[in-house]
Amino acid sequence: MKFNKEIVVIAGAGRMGRGIALTFACQGYEVLLLDVKDRTNEEFLILQSNAFREIEGQLDILIGGNVVSETVREQVINNIKISPIERPDVIWEQVFVLFEAVPEKLDVKKQVFHRICPLLPKEALTASTTSSFSVNDVAEFALDKEGFMNTHWLNPAYLIPLVEVSPGEKTSPAALKKMMQILERIGKVPVECSPSPGFIVPRIQALAMNEAARLVENNVASVEDIDMASRYGFGIRFAILGLLEFIDWGGADTLYHAGNYLEDSLHDKRFTPPKSIKDKMESGHIGMKTKKGFYTFAEEDLVEYQKETLHKFIDLLKHLGFFEDSRS
Repeated sequence: MKFNKEIVVIAGAGRMGRGIALTFACQGYEVLLLDVKDRTNEEFLILQSNAFREIEGQLDILIGGNVVSETVREQVINNIKISPIERPDVIWEQVFVLFEAVPEKLDVKKQVFHRICPLLPKEALTASTTSSFSVNDVAEFALDKEGFMNTHWLNPAYLIPLVEVSPGEKTSPAALKKMMQILERIGKVPVECSPSPGFIVPRIQALAMNEAARLVENNVASVEDIDMASRYGFGIRFAILGLLEFIDWGGADTLYHAGNYLEDSLHDKRFTPPKSIKDKMESGHIGMKTKKGFYTFAEEDLVEYQKETLHKFIDLLKHLGFFEDSRS
């Protein structure tokens, strides 16, 4: 593990903050977790002990999964410090990024940024991990609005690769590029999205989870069978294909007709095909079968693309124990 002299500061020592701290510590960065709540010294020591116990448990999972070597356990833990916000144990000149991970209360976020931003080097990036507020609302609290953006991590942060990055109206392209590079450097998969409620993943999963709950309400299937279906039908497909890629694979016409049928049968407009699908029906650009949909498919690459995708499905199914190795 390579040691980095640059320091990451995370304001908020809760579950999200701890997960982000472990992610950076495993990559050799020195990390400071700031506890932002008012506590007695005894209360802080309990928080500190509990935080390290949780981080060590998460690290055990990574070591047990052969993601991190047992030989670097002590070094990873030593890379993380936890301090009260009023007594930060850090050399501010070495801080290159601040992540705010405090509760979803604007007044708390405001206090944190007002307290920490004046201490940061001019070139340091600042980001909120909020899952609720628009980047432009939180950016009002940052001293350097050009270097501010939202970075929405998904729990558990030390495992899930995706980070949704939402630049604000005043975020500079250079700052956005730098943040994307930082996240890629620690093994994350950053995607850019505009300021919109729910970002990308929470918005999609809210619809899917609500529909699953409705299936229970309507006695369509048992809780266990709905979850089984979502794991081995829905989940496996979208572990390999993106949602829009899947539309292209099966054809926008399939989605269009299925949506209309469900709308008519269930008498519910939530299944109405969106304008983009209707437009594809009119243009004839319905996916792979017409060589163009959300993506464009070159004739010479199409067969290879299909073959590679299906082999990914096979590899995943083998990993899940669905196929026996015919060579044994």
